Amino acid sequence: MDINRFVNLTSRAWAVPILSQLHLGIAGRQAPLLAATGASRTAFAQSVSHLISLSLLERNPGHGHPLRPEFRLTPLGIKAAALANKIQGVTTKADQETLRLSWTLPVLTTLYHAQHFNQIKCHLNPVSDRALSKMLILLGDKNWVRRSVDDTARPPRSQYRVVNKGRNICYTIAPHISFA
Repeated sequence: MDINRFVNLTSRAWAVPILSQLHLGIAGRQAPLLAATGASRTAFAQSVSHLISLSLLERNPGHGHPLRPEFRLTPLGIKAAALANKIQGVTTKADQETLRLSWTLPVLTTLYHAQHFNQIKCHLNPVSDRALSKMLILLGDKNWVRRSVDDTARPPRSQYRVVNKGRNICYTIAPHISFA
């Protein structure tokens, strides 16, 4: 999966948890998925529509009621669901809220190797300076990312690297993402 598709996938808060639950074999209907993920109906509906638009999910033809459709993974969705399940597997319930934020997973993925701010921004083309800065501060506060300053460079430059739980998440995702 390329980084732009991954950024698009993670732009909806419940997309990764829904894919993970489908990978685990939870029925592709609204009620079981709502119970398994804990998403609200509105957020769930938006995330499912988003996954359908990305061709990761499709309505299961001939199954379900028109008002209560059943969904299934597409071939591309099966691969994405396996990755989503790996992500969910290395985190705890307490981490889920942070993982559902739009830029958490893409930022962690780009930090497979230590990076400067502009290098991260270059990999995540649509991210604004403010959004990236806020995400790096949040991940630093959670002790998932560590910032170090190179005082020998002029002007001094900050470098970011993943640590602790951030490293576990990054090393789970990064081998599956291409930065073309």
